[in-house]
Amino acid sequence: MHQGLGIVYGDAEDNVAWWAAAKLYKIPDSVNTKFVSENGKGLPVEKEYLDFSKNPHAINPSWEYVYSANNQPDSIAGMLYPGYYLPENRARRIVQLLESKNDWDKEAVGDMTTDDTSPVNVEIVRMLLKKVEVDSLSATHLKILDGLKQWKGDYPTESTEATVYHRWMYFILRNTFKDELGDTLFEEIQNTHLIKRTIAPIVANEGSIWWDDASTQDITESQADIVNVSFQEALQALEQTLGSDSSGWVWGRVHTIEHGHPIGQIDALRSFFNVGPFSVNGTREVINNMFFPYTEDGVYKVSSGPSTRRVVDFSDVENSMSILPTGQSGNPFSIHYKDQG
Repeated sequence: MHQGLGIVYGDAEDNVAWWAAAKLYKIPDSVNTKFVSENGKGLPVEKEYLDFSKNPHAINPSWEYVYSANNQPDSIAGMLYPGYYLPENRARRIVQLLESKNDWDKEAVGDMTTDDTSPVNVEIVRMLLKKVEVDSLSATHLKILDGLKQWKGDYPTESTEATVYHRWMYFILRNTFKDELGDTLFEEIQNTHLIKRTIAPIVANEGSIWWDDASTQDITESQADIVNVSFQEALQALEQTLGSDSSGWVWGRVHTIEHGHPIGQIDALRSFFNVGPFSVNGTREVINNMFFPYTEDGVYKVSSGPSTRRVVDFSDVENSMSILPTGQSGNPFSIHYKDQG
């Protein structure tokens, strides 16, 4: 499995470029880089390295922009190089926004960096909705389905569809994989990029063997079985934790961020040293990338996010801007301790 560094370039003369900066080598078709290789059957000891010109890259491409979102890059060599990539959600949204206009300024780019829409999640919901058996649903639950049908995949703090989607997805993943993986491995995989890259493909694969519940004898569960059971379990869990009125299932109640300080780990000092917690928009794998692991309780505490945001105006570099999540003073007595400056 290849691992490297993506270098993105731009200058005041309208040049843009990006390179995958790594020493890549040829991998035999018989080798699956996601598996642990048997002794003597994996990669050859003497690797055949590719010329650097074969690395994925683009220099002043015809589409006039470059981007990187930790996604699987295209290749100029007629093949895709394996690696530990993130899902395509952010990359697709970046392209979607860049293709829609060509008159970008500093303010528009700033708005783009906080975009919280996932076109992939919309597609996932559409596929799931086709499997829902509506005859058994109450009027309240049908109203929730209608909201999901109209959902644009965005994550403002007042969204109820965002809350339902992630609760539903957690139960789908649990009912799909936990019977094979067991408690410990299932909990472990929730913290990996692998599970994030699995969601869209598994939902699109109606015939996957993972849908069958290995714990049931003489019964072969289908995708529709898992989707419907999971939907009912998600709604029941939301009613128990957030109340029977679904209008109160807003994203800001369950999706929060707190910037911790080492001394703030002491409960008595938490409110003084830590910044937050705050209700926050965004989610996993959108441009405003607020990662959180799925949990049994349905509380999504952001565990990582953008470490900094910069907008550089090449026509006037002094007009550029940069912010940090809290600020750079590190001193709780400073007025700039939590102003993002």
